[in-house]
Amino acid sequence: MDNILDIKGLSVGYARKGLALEDVSLSVPTGSIVALLGANGAGKTTLIRAVSGLLDLHHGHVTGGSIHYAGQSVLGMPAHKLVRMGMGQVPEGRLIFKQLSVLDNLMVGAAIVPRSKVSARLDAIYQLFPRLLERTNQAAAWLSGGEQQMLALGRALVGEPKLLLVDELSLGLAPLVVRAIYEQLRVVGDTLGTSMLIVEQNAHLALQFASHAYILNRGRIAFSGTAEEVSASDAMKESYLGVANEPSAAEAAT
Repeated sequence: MDNILDIKGLSVGYARKGLALEDVSLSVPTGSIVALLGANGAGKTTLIRAVSGLLDLHHGHVTGGSIHYAGQSVLGMPAHKLVRMGMGQVPEGRLIFKQLSVLDNLMVGAAIVPRSKVSARLDAIYQLFPRLLERTNQAAAWLSGGEQQMLALGRALVGEPKLLLVDELSLGLAPLVVRAIYEQLRVVGDTLGTSMLIVEQNAHLALQFASHAYILNRGRIAFSGTAEEVSASDAMKESYLGVANEPSAAEAAT
């Protein structure tokens, strides 16, 4: 199986804070769901920023390594070009436009969709998340946390991305809501073949949906393998049961 995303030897630093990622290699096979796990400060969000072209906005810089998406080097490529190449992102904290309606938020994501296909793409999102249809003219600020996460996902998915990057999907949400959203992402993967890299602190839940996973610890890959292998690994215990050392100040910034 070909990889839609290949990261090799990636190192990333922040001004005056040192390295946040060091010699990280990771791949996402086409059509698969891959989980990126690790405690707070491990460097997960930094990796997503590097892949999605948003690192500069956070005063970060790549000091080594490569990133290839769909066989093409995209290191340093701006985010808007990556979106047009088929990369979608759901950032940590959702970052929806709260003053806009649900429909207007979705239309932001549909900006890259040909006009003739916009209606069909919106219908597909409403079918995936019926709650959004019920609230289509409502200001996003009045949605529940779970509905806002659905909207953030819908905004990313309306453009039919080939690769979807999801950062901390479960943050601040009830477990039942998170599981329901993951189930819908499984549907997206099964029906559209969308590849996904999901950053998640709720490791046990993420491993139920991912085929492969990587554990980041202090900016380095501590372990990788199938979901079953990662779940049973000592690295899981070290990352989530407090055996590992505390992150440095530089890593805590990520």
